[in-house]
Amino acid sequence: MPADHAPEAAPPKDRSAVRSLLRLWPYVRPVRARLSVAAVVAVLASCIALVIPLALKWIVDGPVADGDPDGVWLGALFLLVLGIGEALLFGFRRWLVARPLAGVEAAMRADLFQHLQRLPVAFHDRWASGQLLSRGTTDLMLLRMFLAFPLTFLLVNGVTILVGVIILLAQEWTLGLVILGPVIPLMVVCSIFEQKYAHAARRAQDQVGDLTTVVEESVLGVRIIKGFGRHRAQARAFRDLSHTLRGTELHKARLLAGIWAAIVLLPELAVGAALVLGTVQVADGELSAGTLVAFLSTALALRWPVESIGFLLAMSQEAATATDRYFEVLDAEPESAVRPEAVRPEAARPEAARPEAVRPDGDAGPRKPVPGAPDAAGLRFHGVRFRYPDAPADAAPALDRIDLHIRPGETMALVGATGSGKTTLTALVPRLHEVTEGRITLDGQDITAMPRARLRHLVAVAFEEPTLFSATVGENVLMGADEGAGDVELRRALDVAQADFAHALPHGTATQVGEQGLSLSGGQRQRLALARAVVGRPRFLVLDDPLSALDVHTEALVEAALRKVLADTTALVVAHRPSTVLLADRVALLSGGRIAAVGTHQELLRTDAEYAWLMSGAPAQEEVR
Repeated sequence: MPADHAPEAAPPKDRSAVRSLLRLWPYVRPVRARLSVAAVVAVLASCIALVIPLALKWIVDGPVADGDPDGVWLGALFLLVLGIGEALLFGFRRWLVARPLAGVEAAMRADLFQHLQRLPVAFHDRWASGQLLSRGTTDLMLLRMFLAFPLTFLLVNGVTILVGVIILLAQEWTLGLVILGPVIPLMVVCSIFEQKYAHAARRAQDQVGDLTTVVEESVLGVRIIKGFGRHRAQARAFRDLSHTLRGTELHKARLLAGIWAAIVLLPELAVGAALVLGTVQVADGELSAGTLVAFLSTALALRWPVESIGFLLAMSQEAATATDRYFEVLDAEPESAVRPEAVRPEAARPEAARPEAVRPDGDAGPRKPVPGAPDAAGLRFHGVRFRYPDAPADAAPALDRIDLHIRPGETMALVGATGSGKTTLTALVPRLHEVTEGRITLDGQDITAMPRARLRHLVAVAFEEPTLFSATVGENVLMGADEGAGDVELRRALDVAQADFAHALPHGTATQVGEQGLSLSGGQRQRLALARAVVGRPRFLVLDDPLSALDVHTEALVEAALRKVLADTTALVVAHRPSTVLLADRVALLSGGRIAAVGTHQELLRTDAEYAWLMSGAPAQEEVR
């Protein structure tokens, strides 16, 4: 459930269903011509239905009264033609709206998905995936149904009722006034119904999102559920949410039953009163039998347009609620491509060639950055402070006054206790989160002053928890490469990550790995994620403990291959094992959200007790300063 609104959230008091639905206009505008034609066709079909009572009047007062069988057959044929014409027009209307409305739904779904990709990580941290999924499926289906039926028939039925009332008043105005008696009570009932149904519709749609979340989490976490024997607890949670949703749906059904009863009962009473009064008038000779038959037939032809009001209002409220939920996501502020106010230091060299690293000892030993490289070059943190957006105002920042410089061609290991802020720090480099204060520069250029596409082309990341998609091994790895990359780049990346197991899969690198890559082991997924990070030969590399799931032998092989990659890039590597730390030229110790010390591995072992304790795993906590 998203933290920013609860399932029990109700529409604001000043909410207008019409204003909500008008937000759909940009999507409807391209197909407005076909929808307008469909509405005209539907109006014509409804008007044909109103002609039928007039034909009945002619048959009763004419051929039937005169005993003319040929006239009766002619009238019956005319009624048959009218019925067939009405059916054909309604079928044509349906054909007109089917294709364009499917296109509207597809366009809205595409916009929603694209917008979700542009929203910051903080947004996805707050929102449950089931809530987002329900907006892209159930809510859009409701909108398509509204555009296909209620939107047209609110207009069609309104026109039909207006024309029908005019015909009734023209036939016999006294009976027409009797029929109009329930109008004001019905308006009051409908107004009350709209308000109550809008609240119930919102609750139901939010609860569908919560239910979707539980199902999705249960499927993705099925191994945990089975491993800990929690299937009964999950089933109980699903049953409770399902029962809550059932209660809300029953509440909606009771509201709909109430409005339907009122809408059916009041007009039926009016028609009954008109029938009694009309029969008296026919008996007194004040009204012809044909006129009474035509009047009652017209009144009965208006039954469906009137009775459908409750149904149409209910669908309209659900569509308005679905629109509100859809635009709740679309109105969320996306990541800014460039922050114009970002300061560009004079030393910025965004396109300058990166100095190559010097390897004095060949493949053995640490790499050294080029002497005399500009201070602005490389990856640099300038007084960076970061606080999570939903953190309490009085809480300490997750990162505070981070000053750190990783020189061109240098690999720096980031070491710290659990919760010290290592992962948060690495997430700031590709702008998965925005710094609260300070700035981060790449070769002197503020990362907020460059387009995100450019930034993420320069910086490649591999996270501790590898995420794979329902695609082939090759497609997953080449996500980190430029367009046009092929087998050569794929094979090189797999070699670096020691992921040669991919070639032994049933279909090689064309093997589908399945959802979340759960068909692979943790170490295999981690190696593919590492291959994805290095396949594009990035200038800057950020690795968040990329070898944690590997055994010591595989880790040694990966480290040996990774040294060659790190020689040609500027890297920040979160490390927990001494073997990973040895890949780095220098080490930064992060403690309590601050950089406590920077130096080589050997220097920090000698001079920093906390670092020595972290590397040794000794229980002597009293030595930690």
